[in-house]
Amino acid sequence: MSADVAPPDTVSRNEACLAGRPAAQAEERMLPSGTVLVTFRVIVGRPPAPRTALPRAPTVDTIDCVAGTAPARRTVLGWLPGDVVEVTGSLRRRFWRAGAGAASRTEVEVTKARRLARASPPA
Repeated sequence: MSADVAPPDTVSRNEACLAGRPAAQAEERMLPSGTVLVTFRVIVGRPPAPRTALPRAPTVDTIDCVAGTAPARRTVLGWLPGDVVEVTGSLRRRFWRAGAGAASRTEVEVTKARRLARASPPA
């Protein structure tokens, strides 16, 4: 078997599925290449700690996401903070040159996005 082909019992998969709430209104931006992206963050709760671990307060993570396809961009731009949303895609690490040298960011590159529930109106 060649070195660049994984053995049949090895699985390689890059999938991400998040359900949570947008942290803020999504932002549309154009890259120097002319590509349009919509960036946003999804707030997701962490699962409870296992019973064997020390107790901890409930915590959340804020995950950076980017939508590049036209359907995903349109969907995400319609979300409001407080909506319940679901995104699927893959993890991607981007690199770029910054003032102090190279920089990077890990984010979910969204392929599908949908709103599960609208935000509750203020009381």
